[in-house]
Order: sequence, then C-alpha cells, then structure tokens
Amino acid sequence: MSESFQRPIRSLEGRVAIVSGAGAAGDGIGNGRACAILLAEAGCSVVCTDMKLELAQRTVEFIEKDGKGKGFAVKANATVADDCQAAVQTAVKEYGRLDILVNVVGIGGATGTATDVDMSDWTKSMEVNVSSMVLMAKYAIPAMEKNQGQWRGSIVNIASVAGLRGGNPHLFYPTSKGAIVGMVYTPMMYAPGMTDEAREARKGRSMLKTEGTGWDVAAAVRFLAGDEARWMTAVILPVDAGATAEVGSMLPKEAMTNPGGRTDVPSSS
Repeated sequence: MSESFQRPIRSLEGRVAIVSGAGAAGDGIGNGRACAILLAEAGCSVVCTDMKLELAQRTVEFIEKDGKGKGFAVKANATVADDCQAAVQTAVKEYGRLDILVNVVGIGGATGTATDVDMSDWTKSMEVNVSSMVLMAKYAIPAMEKNQGQWRGSIVNIASVAGLRGGNPHLFYPTSKGAIVGMVYTPMMYAPGMTDEAREARKGRSMLKTEGTGWDVAAAVRFLAGDEARWMTAVILPVDAGATAEVGSMLPKEAMTNPGGRTDVPSSS
C-alpha cells in the first residue's frame, strides 16, 4: 500500500477552528459557545465569530480561563461574504491554518404557513440559516485544502430535529433546517430562550425525557471534528435524546398492528 495510516488521537492540539455564532447571552452556554470551549479544551485554537463582538469575546474569556486551547474573537455577520472571508483570513493569519469549521448560526426565522408567510422575511431568514453556511464553507474549504496528511479538514453544520421530522407550525424553520440537516436538537442560544411550557413539551417528546444542553451538542461536534471521525462524512448525527427514534414507540398496545403478539403470518394460495 502506498498510504500509511496513523492511529487516531483525541487531542486537537495544533488544529485551528472557526465557530460561527460562538456567542451567547451573558454567561449562558449555547451551542456555539460550548463548541468553542470544548474544541479549545482539546487543544484547538478557535476563532470565535459573532455579530456581537462582546459575546464572542466572552467566549474567548471562558477559553482563556480554562488555560488549554486559544481563542480569538471576531465580529462577523455570516450572511456577508466579506465577513466570512475575513474570518478565514484571521484564522490563517493568527494561527497559520484552518482545520475545522462549525456552522452554528441560525434563527427561528419567518413565521407562518405557505399561504400567509411573508416572502421577504422568508428570503432574509434563508440567508441566515442556509446561505451563511454555504458562504463560510466557500472560504473555509480552500484554506483546508492546503493542509497535508490524512485529516485535512472537517465541517460540521448544526441543524435541528425539525429538519428531519417536521412538527413545527411554521413552514420556514423545518424547511431551512432540512436544507442543512447536519446533526442536532438544539438548545436556545440567546435570551429569552424557550418558555417553561415549551421546554417541558420538548422533553416529553424524546425517549430519554430529559433536556439537552449546549455541552451535549458540543461533545458530538468535538468528536466529528477530530481524528476519530476521519472515515466519516455526509453523516446526519441526531443529538436529541432519541426524539427522532421515538415516533410510534409510545403507542398503546391496542394501537399496535399485531397486539396479540402472534408471529405466524397467514399465507394466500
């Protein structure tokens, strides 16, 4: 064989990541902030981007407090091409390379059904939830292609269970998340977040009946971004307490196709 394969390691030392939407309200731990912190914990240098620089900077402070990886805050609007390009240029300028891109930016977006949604809001919302990920990848991939070795780059796009199973009264959100189905049942990033009623309802529709956190999401991202996922690509990885697998599992016995438990199947002649 002409190729030599290295044993994978869990450390991300020497790797460089960009996490878009790395901020969170106050000291809260949303998906982006959690991803940045856990990547840095594994030794990665992380460029934290957010429309609000102070929120990205607060994430960097969390990283610096841990004292493991490095962090650099950048103000960026992921729907603006120049900002996306600048984020990649910053990663290369500050750390010499780019290995990992985590696209977290997303909003609830336009409300309404197909008959009453405002199409101007729809278009703007699609720019945030879908076009932003394409733009970041557009500038990140050429930088990753310059890397040598068997791990040249990883891109993780955070989507939602809504993109897999629907269940949302507004057409835009599951449509946009279905367009970029990547991995996750997302906790809310910014205040005010979800109501207690909504949180309880969401816990109730999963198999584990528990609420997820940004750390749950970030742990999966850290795995996908590392050496151990080298032979994985185009993967849809739900981090959802079994919500996508739960459909139909809680049906009462009388609703089952074969409630009597018979295993014989009548044949026709």
